[in-house]
Amino acid sequence: MKLPTDNPNPLVRFLLSFWAPSARSMRGWAMASVVVNAGITVTGAGVRVTASGLGCPTWPRCTPDSFVPVLHPEVDPLNMAVEFGNRLLTFLVLAVGVACVLAALRMAPRRTSLVRLAWLQPVGILAQALWGGLVVNTMLNPFTVGTHYLISSGLIAACWLLYARAGEADGPVRRVAHRDIRRLGHVLLAAVFALLVAGVAVSGTGPHSGDEMASRFDLDIEAVARFHADVAYVVVGLTFALMFALRVTNAPSAARRAALGLLGVELLQGVIGYTQYFLAVPAALVLLHVIGSTLVWIAALRVVTSLRTRDPESASVAHSPTEAAAAV
Repeated sequence: MKLPTDNPNPLVRFLLSFWAPSARSMRGWAMASVVVNAGITVTGAGVRVTASGLGCPTWPRCTPDSFVPVLHPEVDPLNMAVEFGNRLLTFLVLAVGVACVLAALRMAPRRTSLVRLAWLQPVGILAQALWGGLVVNTMLNPFTVGTHYLISSGLIAACWLLYARAGEADGPVRRVAHRDIRRLGHVLLAAVFALLVAGVAVSGTGPHSGDEMASRFDLDIEAVARFHADVAYVVVGLTFALMFALRVTNAPSAARRAALGLLGVELLQGVIGYTQYFLAVPAALVLLHVIGSTLVWIAALRVVTSLRTRDPESASVAHSPTEAAAAV
């Protein structure tokens, strides 16, 4: 039987992907939401490292009398373009979020869990836009800037969970690894989030504030950077422990690959972090480091969701002895 999404017209296939969605197209939109939310997080860092944070000095207007960039004697046109470009990306992120909501609402049968997760996106994006106004009105206060980044991390988590849940049924959670290993995965995820918070403290203390008028945290940059590195060591140690536990318990290959992928991203991120530290924090490496931190967060989320699955609600699954032992 030919599905609607097999239509040869690419525009029709695109429209049907959220108006007559399949489980596959629902996952596709969820992954698109992960990508665009990660992308705007990185471009936001680009605004900061190019000193374009107040390129549009007002909000919601770009200038006091215009919603779009116009020549302003006190603002560099390039900085204005960079900041306004980042604001425009919000509409792309919102459009993908709305597509996720439509796809979740139009799925047959409708799955309440997906609808709820999908609604987090447009609601969160609108909240994030309002917080962006607070960032501008507080003249890039490091607390509001850092919180802006952490809210984006929360949105990425919601998008990834939508992606994972769209590939599962709606039955009870079933562990695919020992319960203590799953707990270790949750501890690891919490440690990664703590690493992001520590990174925000470093960013709010060091250079690249987004504008020369922006304030900074009154902290010792050396001490904050060392603390950030210490948390990173804890994260890597927990990742090694999780990999070892998954290996010796013969956990599913998907979980082991996810843990290995996380370790690889962490090691690469460590190389970038130490390089930027010894090179006096050049802007290009700061941007790479933000990309790395976003990838570490996504990889950690992938690890946690790989440690469990959900069966159909009506299915009566006979588990193998290995699975039964893993569930203990």
